[in-house]
Amino acid sequence: MANQKPVVIITRKLPDSIETRMMELFNVQLNLTDQSMNSDQLIDSIRNADVLVPTVTDHLDSEIISQAGAKLKLIANYGTGVDHIDLEAARKKGVTVTNTPDALTEDTADMTLALMLAVPRRLTEGERLLRAGEWNGWAPTSMLGHRIYGKRLGIIGMGRIGLAVARRAKGFGLSVHYHNRRRLHDEIEQTYEATYWESLDQMLARVDIISVNCPHTPATYHLLSARRLRLLQSHAVIINTARGEIIDENELTRMLVNHEIAGAGLDVFEHEPAVNPKMLKLENVVLLPHMGSATYEGRIDMGEKVLINIKTFIDGHIPPDTVLHDNT
Repeated sequence: MANQKPVVIITRKLPDSIETRMMELFNVQLNLTDQSMNSDQLIDSIRNADVLVPTVTDHLDSEIISQAGAKLKLIANYGTGVDHIDLEAARKKGVTVTNTPDALTEDTADMTLALMLAVPRRLTEGERLLRAGEWNGWAPTSMLGHRIYGKRLGIIGMGRIGLAVARRAKGFGLSVHYHNRRRLHDEIEQTYEATYWESLDQMLARVDIISVNCPHTPATYHLLSARRLRLLQSHAVIINTARGEIIDENELTRMLVNHEIAGAGLDVFEHEPAVNPKMLKLENVVLLPHMGSATYEGRIDMGEKVLINIKTFIDGHIPPDTVLHDNT
């Protein structure tokens, strides 16, 4: 592969500057329509590529990866999450998988805080009221919401994004609590003034706002199950900028409809792009189209990481963002 330009197939439209640089370095096949590939198109790509650059919309399961040609040696994912890629199937085919950590950390944390403010303060409700021409002016009891200052925030998943959320939350006067696979070092807890909960159930029952920031893996599928959702206090708010599959969306919708919890801010959905129709009618939910990392800076940073991973691999070295199977 080092003696000739490798065939790199990109499944979606990337920023122009990234595609230009890709074409300078590699033999690139672009997706000019920017439409998600179907299974047949993914199989065709995976059979002919030296390097495949997929995104979260490409579901590379074991059946598709089993069709990979002998040339395919690298799947350089454009994104941090790799739950759409069967890593074990890739390993068995001798295919390295990389991702783009850090590139979207700050942007996703910003969006998490935006939702954390928008839901309790009813920002989108107020915006809709104004645009509908139904606002009759200021009134002492109009559009009352709740302050977040002094509230208890429970972060599920204290990785890069969880820590970035905690850093912002401190500035808003929130008390930071967290549940994680592993407890953080004492100095990190002290820096963030964060309280560790070994029991997720106990944390859920005692916090006011829940922020979901863990990856989607088999172990975290419906981590917030119907049983766990019912542990929440009636004034609690859920924010999810991670993956929709982590929450039992049907049960969450039912609880929101019945006002068993106060609200939710969702940037991701269990069956996206489909959204539960009942949720679309609710006023106590802020719904966004998976745009947590959608900044120009973030998308370019992600592309540059993909470039570095491919170039490093072609040069015969281990890419810096190789996904370790035991950490997924």
